[in-house]
Amino acid sequence: MTLKEKLKTEFPINTEKKSNKFANKCVEIADEFAIGFAEWIFNDWLADERWSKISDEKELLEIYKKEKGL
Repeated sequence: MTLKEKLKTEFPINTEKKSNKFANKCVEIADEFAIGFAEWIFNDWLADERWSKISDEKELLEIYKKEKGL
């Protein structure tokens, strides 16, 4: 199931047009977040080797969100 399909299933909206618009916006936001996270890992974390102290991807994600105020 794609992210768009999952969003449309999890958050049903009374019209297909509104449902598609909502799902498309959520996918756009998720893509922007994923790109920002990837850039942060490659540009900030890998450069100074802080990553070697992290054993869990979820911990890394939480650090990213805290540093970015998300």
